[in-house]
Amino acid sequence: MLSSPTHALLQQALQAHQQGKLDAAAGLYRQVLAQAPRQFDALHLLGVIARQRGDAAAAADLIRDALQVDPAQARAHCNLGAALQDLGQPQAALDSYDQALRLDPRYALAWDNRGNALRRLGRLDEALASYEQALGLRHDAAETWCHRAIVLNDLGRFDDAAASAGRALQLRAAYPDALLALGNALQALERFDEACAAYERALTKAPRADIWCARGSALKKAGDLAAALDSYERALALDPAYALAQHYRANTLRALGRKPEAIAAYRAALALGADATELGFALAALGEGALPASAPPDYIKGLFDQYAGHFDQHLVEVLAYRTPALLDALLRAHVTGTQGEVLDLGCGTGLCAPFLRPLARKLTGVDLSQRMLDKARASNLYDALACADIGDFLAGDGQAGRYGLVLAADVFVYIGDLAGVFAGVAQALQAGGWFAFSVEAASDDDGDRASGYAITASNRFTHALAYIERLAAQHGFVVVETRAAALRREHGHEVAGHLVLLRRT
Repeated sequence: MLSSPTHALLQQALQAHQQGKLDAAAGLYRQVLAQAPRQFDALHLLGVIARQRGDAAAAADLIRDALQVDPAQARAHCNLGAALQDLGQPQAALDSYDQALRLDPRYALAWDNRGNALRRLGRLDEALASYEQALGLRHDAAETWCHRAIVLNDLGRFDDAAASAGRALQLRAAYPDALLALGNALQALERFDEACAAYERALTKAPRADIWCARGSALKKAGDLAAALDSYERALALDPAYALAQHYRANTLRALGRKPEAIAAYRAALALGADATELGFALAALGEGALPASAPPDYIKGLFDQYAGHFDQHLVEVLAYRTPALLDALLRAHVTGTQGEVLDLGCGTGLCAPFLRPLARKLTGVDLSQRMLDKARASNLYDALACADIGDFLAGDGQAGRYGLVLAADVFVYIGDLAGVFAGVAQALQAGGWFAFSVEAASDDDGDRASGYAITASNRFTHALAYIERLAAQHGFVVVETRAAALRREHGHEVAGHLVLLRRT
């Protein structure tokens, strides 16, 4: 029980805190603690002020001290979780939120914060469920609608994300984080003008580097490279250490044909701590560094996770992509009847499945991108789908001698050195089994001819036909037929390639 003078001090502190007078409130809380060192509210709220001032470590220490006095306070556990989240400890934060909810299951803010911790941990479906719990208790929480939009974007549910961000904006007009989430959803849906409008509304309220960077990404995808470059440079003016903006600036400089500046920007991004593997790959594509054997798996996964929702439309309508149909024509000139088990390597959304299904007793697809596989599953044409690296999949237990046909359409543009793939396919095929695939044709200007493959400035590998024929002989294949073909269109030009059909001896 506090004495009357100490109680009066605490009331003054609470009033100052509610009025936003943090220095005065903190001083009064300390006076309370000088008279009552184990006073829960003073310890707890002094910790809250420490977090408000950006000192999450001090906040966590003070709130833990408060919880030693009274561990049954749900609000204190929630505030401890927020401080731990600030400290980059999402699992410890989640534990605190769970404890708060054990004490008060109807605590909407704890459900919302719990969702944030789960999202940081990559547990996206659980995060979404936590936000839904929060909204069930407090349907008018703009922050929760915004957080829900962010995780829906992470899940690739872009229409739902746009709707959730819109609900947040109905509750709080010009909410920058909700406008950013809306812009990201619209960008993923290729509604670039609308995305830029959302980002620009956000920038009028919060001229933040991350919003400028997102705007740059939308502008680059829309083809406005000069405006995209300006947007990335505005982001870097606000935050010179922003590695992602420097990386994207480098990509844009490369697309503008400003190679020396692009190389310098990639090196600057590396110095800022951007992903060394991906940037090393980009530099190699510009002739700086050793020729890589393949694209980094995380680069491939990220690329296709991002485009899964509109991948088929983009390929067919923008790139005039025809490789599945061309490979089908090649197969049907030589292959008749069911081939038993058929494997679609790098199956993506399943564009080859309609052609392969009549040839397969069992059709299996494998791809690095789970979002692509989710689209493939919706076709109901595959008997099995695996999210895996194709080399790891081919080397797995039970694959030897399993398949009558293996196909890889537009997959080897992400793999330079094909020796490992040929060895894996040779092991996975039955004697007499078929191996059909496409490669982009190496030109006289492409890289290291001695290796048989090269990487282009678009981060795609090309292969010489002589290299393919050499690998075939080394791994027990007979070349049945090769065909030159235009595989797709890029920047108004046909992309030359080879269609190849091999047979296992």
